[in-house]
Amino acid sequence: MIGSIGPLPMEAPSPGSSFTDLLDSLGAKPTLNVPPGEKPPTAPEGTTVLALRYAGGVVMAGDRRATEGNLVAHRRIRKVFQADKYSAVAIAGVAGIAIEMVRLFQVELEHYEKIEGVRLSLEGQASFLARLVRGQLPMAFQGLIVVPMFAGFDEREQRGRLYSYDAVGGRYEEVDFGSTGSGSRLAKSYLRTVYREDLSADEASDMAVRALVAASQEDTATGGPDLRRGIYPTVLRIGADGVEELDDSVIAPLAEAAVDQIL
Repeated sequence: MIGSIGPLPMEAPSPGSSFTDLLDSLGAKPTLNVPPGEKPPTAPEGTTVLALRYAGGVVMAGDRRATEGNLVAHRRIRKVFQADKYSAVAIAGVAGIAIEMVRLFQVELEHYEKIEGVRLSLEGQASFLARLVRGQLPMAFQGLIVVPMFAGFDEREQRGRLYSYDAVGGRYEEVDFGSTGSGSRLAKSYLRTVYREDLSADEASDMAVRALVAASQEDTATGGPDLRRGIYPTVLRIGADGVEELDDSVIAPLAEAAVDQIL
């Protein structure tokens, strides 16, 4: 269930600025429930996503595989989305619920900007996403878990920032890099050995692809680049000029080099 609980965090949309609160006041709050005692339905799950800071912003990336148990459910699923001009959100967990959460989050940010006349601050966006995750708590207790990542360029502080979350809505700002999903520990282990604070945007993009390839070597749920089918990770760069999605023509040589070099 996606809904509101408790008072809103500082800088998060107040009643009237929040699209979710508007739906709730009209009795049209979106819900999704599994009857008590019943086993949750099997659904495709998104796996590994990550983000890392570079000198002028932050890179966010995700593999393209969704699994259903021990099977590959989808090979081309998208897990990284632009949230607004200066931010992006990535998903891991039950794919259908996660994608609907992203869409609601995008609507919330657009609704807030139209009502207030200004964009919600990056800190406020991170707090509101935590609220949406917390609204999923009843579903999490039933095994339908959604865990996002959030990153963006903070116009006030002129730097990239990234946040990770847990299944109950806890929000944690990461200093240099973060990852969530089944291959997150492997991705973070790789990044821990190669990360530098003075990375350029191109170096950070290359490092993000390599981290996903490294995770795919040991985690079967993480999809490595499929060179034969032309399936490559989704990579977004977020800096002072906004969100830029890298084209497959840019990602392909990075993916080929990573596959050749990471064993």
